[in-house]
Amino acid sequence: MSENNSQDQHNSGGLIAFLFSMVFVFAFFFYVSFIDKGIDLGENLKTPEVKSTVVEKEVDISKIAEPWVANPDMVARGKKVFGQNCALCHGATGLGDGAAGQGLNPKPRNLQEGPWKKGGGFTGWFTVVTHGIEGTGMASFAHIDVKDRWAVVQFIDSITKAKVSEDPVKVAAFAKANL
Repeated sequence: MSENNSQDQHNSGGLIAFLFSMVFVFAFFFYVSFIDKGIDLGENLKTPEVKSTVVEKEVDISKIAEPWVANPDMVARGKKVFGQNCALCHGATGLGDGAAGQGLNPKPRNLQEGPWKKGGGFTGWFTVVTHGIEGTGMASFAHIDVKDRWAVVQFIDSITKAKVSEDPVKVAAFAKANL
């Protein structure tokens, strides 16, 4: 009979511990659900204020008959297209320091410096933008409208220090063959 008595005390201790833990769990959930306001992480999301008063005008290059001829509207359009398609690797200013380009081997070209692997100037740059460079991270951008590719070429010409002189007649002949 003394064995039954010790089993009852052992079981009652376990029952008390179980009941206490259940009361604690329910009290904790009640506190978290209805009483506690939570933690303010200071994540009050606000729309960022635009500090720049410069408004970029939308440039319509569809009416430009010769997109390879130097034109400030083409450069402005090229800057926009470059920012959307090229800056991720080449960086916003063409220094080859874009975020995605850091993982490439070889690293993206610094477009402000030379010399050029595939020839500089309008014909060389247009060819590279259109076909890419095999064995590098420079992909083909032939899917971009031809006038937008010429706009990118004009933007590159506007930022590079490694200018290449070309015969305008040969550039025009090349461009007309690639329209």
